[in-house]
Amino acid sequence: MEYVIETDALSKKYRHFQALDGLTMHVPKGAVYGLVGKNGAGKTTLIRLLCGLQEPTAGGFTLYGKANGEKGMEKARRRMGAVVETPSIYLDMTAEENLKQQYMLLGCPSFDGMKELLELVGLSDTGKKKAKNFSLGMRQRLGIAIALAGNPDFLALDEPVNGLDPQGIIEIRELIRKLNRERAITVLISSHILDELSKLATHYGFIDGGRMVKEISASELEQVCRKCIRIEVSDAKTLAVTLEALGLEYTVWTDHTADIYGKVGTTELVMRLAEKNCEVTSMQEREESLESYYMRLIGGGES
Repeated sequence: MEYVIETDALSKKYRHFQALDGLTMHVPKGAVYGLVGKNGAGKTTLIRLLCGLQEPTAGGFTLYGKANGEKGMEKARRRMGAVVETPSIYLDMTAEENLKQQYMLLGCPSFDGMKELLELVGLSDTGKKKAKNFSLGMRQRLGIAIALAGNPDFLALDEPVNGLDPQGIIEIRELIRKLNRERAITVLISSHILDELSKLATHYGFIDGGRMVKEISASELEQVCRKCIRIEVSDAKTLAVTLEALGLEYTVWTDHTADIYGKVGTTELVMRLAEKNCEVTSMQEREESLESYYMRLIGGGES
């Protein structure tokens, strides 16, 4: 398999904080690779290293086969576009003016393709409207357009739907899907919004504490995700104690909701809960979600 990105024991330390700790990952060519981890897991640090905004403390990585520090890395990075943390845009400029500025920074000989790029990201009709008056979704799409100005075939997006309303999330999702399928752009997306990521990703990398916990393809994930029983009760703490006594594996989501894995003796469970004045309000069979798989993988914590 051909990889766009490979990291080998990649580490980054800031004084007393280990942001990346021997991270090894592989991003296949043509993939939409979902980098999954809670806040502080090292997602943004990784993207900053890939972009050359910072240097690793130890370990290394390759981009299109060129190792970090090699002579050809600068050329390889021209094949990469990125939106890191927040879009780098000039708020007092229009969408077209922002793109022209990027074209000039890249040394492009002309502005050919600029109008098509604005149309691609859905900003062709913004006219003289300045970016400071754009919605968050429009700013994010403009940031992606700027990242695409150099015609890259690899795109790194750091939390691209964070803070967006439902319509904005749908627009970004469809744009990423279009870039991947129609332009064959490999996309690396860091995110902690797992439900949205599950609609896009072809591959996943689960990181925690700066380390890679698991890499898996979407098809492999589908096979390993288990069925479960989603149960709603009056008191999840009482439910947890009862499930522990029965030796059942579970994940508690809220004060009233949990998922139970494995074969459940429904009658016995309901009777035991009733003895402890814990009422069962509903039970239904579900497929294990990406979120529950992630929680099971890293052993809890907020995603």
